[in-house]
Amino acid sequence: MKSKKTNAGESFQRKVFSSLLYSLLLTLTVEYFAARNLLAVADYEVQSGSHAALFQPIADFRLLTLLLLLGGGILFFCLVFCILQRKSFAYIGALSAAMRNMAEGDLRAAVHIEGDDEFSEMGANLNRLGEELQSLMEREREAEKSKSELVTNIAHDLRTPLTSIVGYLDILRTKRDILDAETAVHYTEIAYEKSKKLEKLINELFGFTKLSGGKLVMHVRTLDLVQLLAQLLEEFYPSFSKAGLHYELIADRESLSLEGDPELLARVFENLIGNAIKYGAEGKQLRVFLNTAEQFVTVRVVNYGKVIPAEELPHVFDRFYRVEQSRNTKTGGTGLGLTIAKNIVEMHRGEISVTSDLTGTAFIVRLPRTLDFTRENFANAYH
Repeated sequence: MKSKKTNAGESFQRKVFSSLLYSLLLTLTVEYFAARNLLAVADYEVQSGSHAALFQPIADFRLLTLLLLLGGGILFFCLVFCILQRKSFAYIGALSAAMRNMAEGDLRAAVHIEGDDEFSEMGANLNRLGEELQSLMEREREAEKSKSELVTNIAHDLRTPLTSIVGYLDILRTKRDILDAETAVHYTEIAYEKSKKLEKLINELFGFTKLSGGKLVMHVRTLDLVQLLAQLLEEFYPSFSKAGLHYELIADRESLSLEGDPELLARVFENLIGNAIKYGAEGKQLRVFLNTAEQFVTVRVVNYGKVIPAEELPHVFDRFYRVEQSRNTKTGGTGLGLTIAKNIVEMHRGEISVTSDLTGTAFIVRLPRTLDFTRENFANAYH
């Protein structure tokens, strides 16, 4: 990049130097022949006496004549130089107009790039600046839109369980004299379950805030990914049983060492498995595949429930996005689970993607087996 800038600068300097040299040589040539011929003609005319009155002042005041010719030569030099540099001057005008338009808010103003000198580089940089500013403003508009959606979604997701809790507690408070013990216990259990759901929603929001704000520090150590997945599947056994799902872990080895934050990675796969249980129960089966390569490991969480529409796939990892837009409390949470999973995977320098067709819906996580502990958001837990 530096070499390119240097070449562009040298190209412009060569153009200016060439124009100056050409203008100077042309001016000196014209001046030389003009002065020599004018003085020679003046001497001849004075000696011949035919036009002595006209040429006598030129012959008598040679110095003044030369000074006048020099002044004319300077004007001629400037004229030639301006003609040679007219494209550069026009390009400077175009750059100035584009900058003025940008200053007035027209970020789509672009400069046509010509040549490979400093001005063309300035034009390219100006175009790039306009594109980046336009992109920044679009991101700011999206951020403002996201903030509005954030408030709306949080209000909706928190209001439902909160309203239910307040309603049942109000019944218990105002009608405790007429409620039988069994009904009171039942209402208390409902209020408790709703409060647990509310706690989960708040924890998800708090976790997402920490992740998006870059305030989460990874505590990296060596872990056994096969063991981690097997343990998580066992912990989900009651949920599998309730949903009528059969689960299976298919790994290409019995153990696999991986560097990462065990708690954060557990959260990733908890989200993926929980998501598969919610939306894949109709398929009656959930499979987790683990395949290893020399430097990477790939985990696929596959369910055989409803197919995610192709137009929905690009948005699956967007925050607050849910395939069923009704925000059904039976299947959905805040819509942050997959966003949090994506952020955690990216913190581990990995990738996460999704495919969905009639053969199944697969969430694919690809992680490096080793991490660079010099990264500032990594906390080496080996000590």
